[in-house]
Amino acid sequence: MRIRTKAFGELDIDDRQVIDINEGLIGFQKFKSYALLDAAQKPYFYLQSLELPELAFILVDPFLFRPDYAVDINDDLTSALHITSPDDALILVVVTVPADGGSVTANLMGPLVIGKASRKGAQVPQADPRWQTKHDVMAELAAARS
Repeated sequence: MRIRTKAFGELDIDDRQVIDINEGLIGFQKFKSYALLDAAQKPYFYLQSLELPELAFILVDPFLFRPDYAVDINDDLTSALHITSPDDALILVVVTVPADGGSVTANLMGPLVIGKASRKGAQVPQADPRWQTKHDVMAELAAARS
C-alpha cells in the first residue's frame, strides 16, 4: 500500500502496518485509520494518519522507561481488540518533542492499546494518579536504570 506523509513524502507500507482506531485519538476522533511506522531514531515509532498526511504522532514503548507502568483495560475493550493475554497487546504512548529543545515527555495517562493480531487500537484513558500527561522520558529512564 502506498501512503502520503508530511515527514517522509510517499511511502510503501505493508498492510500489516495499518491500525484501525475506531474511536480515534482524543482530540482527533474523526481520524480512524493509521499506519505504524518505525522511526529512524530508536526506540520511537510514528503513528501516521492515512486520512490526513499532515497528522502523525511520535510513540514510544512506556515500559522502556517505566518498568512499573500498568494499563487498566476493561474486558469489553480487550474483547473488541481481540486481546486474550498481555502478549496479544502492544502498548505505546504519545511523545511530545518541544520545538524549543525542552524535555521530551510522554503521555502515560492516555496510552494507545493495539491488538497485535486484529490491528485494532484504542486510546485508553487511565485513572491511576501515578500516570500524567507529561512524564520526562530521559529523567524517568535514568531513574529506572538506577
